Amino acid sequence: MHNMKTNTEYSIKHLPLKRTFDIFFSIFCLIILSPIFLVISILILFTSSGNIIYSHERMGRGGKPFRCYKFRTMYLDADIRLAELLKHDPQLLKEWQQTYKLKKDPRVTAIGNVLRKLSLDELPQFWNVLRGDLSVVGPRPVVKEEFEKYFGTKGYKILSIRPGLTGLWQVSGRSDITCYHKRIQLDEYYVDNQSLLFDLQLILKTIPVMLGQKGAY
Repeated sequence: MHNMKTNTEYSIKHLPLKRTFDIFFSIFCLIILSPIFLVISILILFTSSGNIIYSHERMGRGGKPFRCYKFRTMYLDADIRLAELLKHDPQLLKEWQQTYKLKKDPRVTAIGNVLRKLSLDELPQFWNVLRGDLSVVGPRPVVKEEFEKYFGTKGYKILSIRPGLTGLWQVSGRSDITCYHKRIQLDEYYVDNQSLLFDLQLILKTIPVMLGQKGAY
């Protein structure tokens, strides 16, 4: 396991053009998508108990933690269900340890399953973009445990910019990419080749990927 560096040891990139685009694009999306936000909120409210919005901690630019927002797609006792499942199923435990995801996740509600397949559960992250926690396009936002276990020294390069709501990983197969090393390579490639034109290309590619549902779970 690799030791975490302090925030002062990160090389932080300041990209004013990218940040300006993020602000205007997120405001536009929050306004345009507000009817969809309302419909999803009502569906969640009336089909399962719990808050409409779920938040979890991820690592942001410079290693700064932030609360990443999503529409809630799981039952309230999701953590208990996961622990019980992994304790009795070695195959699922292996899948979880490799990807931190499960293709057939019993914690997910019926509505949540639809939201995940269409990536609609991630729409509240436009608020994270507006706040400056995320960028519209960037590396995958990961939890601290993933970072410590898999990223090594490459992690500090990847966290030199804000993580993204979408990115090269999402348009390259998403969760179907089971090799974690490949995911890190994609993140590193994005950091090395980031530009506004590249971002626009990835945004355009994201739409058919969402509609096609490939690799989404």
